[in-house]
Parts: sequence; C-alpha cells; structure tokens
Amino acid sequence: MDVVVSLMLLLVLSPVWAVLALLVKLSSPGPVLFRQQRVGLNGKPFELLKFRSMRVAAGGPEVTAGGDARITPVGRFMREWKLDELPQFLNVLRGEMSLVGPRPEVPRYVAYYTPEQRQVLTVRPGITGITQLEYRNEEELLKGRDDVEEYYIQEIMPAKLRLDLQYVQTRTLLRDLGILVRTVWAVLRR
Repeated sequence: MDVVVSLMLLLVLSPVWAVLALLVKLSSPGPVLFRQQRVGLNGKPFELLKFRSMRVAAGGPEVTAGGDARITPVGRFMREWKLDELPQFLNVLRGEMSLVGPRPEVPRYVAYYTPEQRQVLTVRPGITGITQLEYRNEEELLKGRDDVEEYYIQEIMPAKLRLDLQYVQTRTLLRDLGILVRTVWAVLRR
C-alpha cells in the first residue's frame, strides 16, 4: 500500500513539487532539497529528504523552535502546511520509510535511547504517525527555551518515544488508516 499511494501522490502532486522547488530556489541560495541522515528500520541509517526550509549553513540546534531566524519565509509557509515533507514519498518508494510509523530521528538523538526505546526501530519510520499528530506544535513547545536541544532530549523526546512504543506494540492497518485520515484533517484545518 505504501508504495502505490506514494507513487500516486508523487504523480498527482508533481505540479506542486515544481512550484515549491522554484520557490525554494528563488527565495534563498542553495539546493532545493535538504538531506539529513536519520535512523531507520533496525537502526540502519538513511538519507531523509525534505524541501529546504532553512538558510544554508545556518548552524544551530538540530531541533527547531518557533520563530527560528534560520527559517526562510517560503520555508515557514511550507512548514505550516507540511509541504516540506513531500519529498519523503521518495523515501517511501526507496523502502526507507512508510506512510505511517515513528518519526525517524538523527543518530545523535538515537544515541540517547534506552534499550526499551530502541524498539521503535523495529518498524519502518513514517512520514506521519501518532507523535507527528500529537506533537504537531513542537516548534511552539520549544519556543523561548534557553536550551532547546536539552529540553527536547529531556522532555519531548521521551514523551514522543512513549507514544511511538505504544504504536509499535498495537499497530494495525486500521489504526494506520485512521492516522492517515487524522493527518489529512490536521493539515487541512491547521
């Protein structure tokens, strides 16, 4: 199902891709796509794709707080509508991701996982999932924190992992379909 849906969406949304690619290119110098190593199924690293929403070589933490000056105006729009995530359908086609699953993390944060938390790596990571829905406002939760990475590692990441572990232990096709419907609804009502 993942591959068929991803292929259909890639074809249907190709005009949107073209417009977004042009906007990214015109809004700031640098590549159209942002590529970042993430940890996938069974701890295997892969290159996650997104439309670039930040200035190139801006530095700073790996997590983003609301109002982050590194985000371009086009990037802010794409993030608000989750359009920056569209290239991840290519990750699904390559077998690195699923439509629904735990959000893939960067290796630096996975290093903090306990053995129990590493169970989230027993399934393909997803473009959407229960944590992506519940923590849709993560940037706002991080806004104004003195140390956004520390707060993420100590507070947000463990809470997200609890939800992801629950998902891994209780996942079904019906639940995945429900998450997909909730995701579409969340994006449209933003």
